[in-house]
Amino acid sequence: MKILYIEDDAEIGQWVSGDLTERGYEVLWLTSGDRAGEQMKEADLVLLDVMLPGLDGFTVGQRLKKEYPATPILMISARSSIEDKLHGLQFADDYVTKPFHPDELAARIEVLLRRFDKQVSPQLQLGHLCVHPDENRLVDSETGEEIMLTGKQFQIFMYFLRHPNQILTKDQIYEAVWGEPYLEGDKTLMVHIRYLREKIERDPGNPQIIETIRGIGYRVRL
Repeated sequence: MKILYIEDDAEIGQWVSGDLTERGYEVLWLTSGDRAGEQMKEADLVLLDVMLPGLDGFTVGQRLKKEYPATPILMISARSSIEDKLHGLQFADDYVTKPFHPDELAARIEVLLRRFDKQVSPQLQLGHLCVHPDENRLVDSETGEEIMLTGKQFQIFMYFLRHPNQILTKDQIYEAVWGEPYLEGDKTLMVHIRYLREKIERDPGNPQIIETIRGIGYRVRL
């Protein structure tokens, strides 16, 4: 998933782009909105600061949203007045104020990507699995049989695929899929992943697709 990130503060820009890259996103970081329009065709989501050199974020965001209404825009700003928030939300899809926790930003990005139905790719091959995200289908490419997943199982699997090679904690997965805080000791996610493995792994007892990272969470390698 490609994020167009527009932020002129070098320290914040490096911190945010580095964190999102570690989470599996491809980040294009610009320090002004001058070339933003040229990059929009490739962007799945826009992170946009308000205070920019030249045109401010409000003006840049309004222009981008007018030309690309199907691409979500998340405003980021130290300006926290209700007037600024309402101004931004006239065109933007979310507004987060500085300072913010990286987990909150990542969660808001996930919500927007789900809302705008952004998918990982038209088709993806993962071992013996052929994934069709746009059709919500999973096929065993060796047998040609469709693998039937429940809604939650498919959402969990898609979350892994949007964050390839990244170790994901139980908290991250649960909050992204269920939209609620994870409670320590809750076995719901573990049960769903066990049943998911039974459907997609050749040997569920020795999983090769969804790895368990002991003491942390899970990972899917691409």
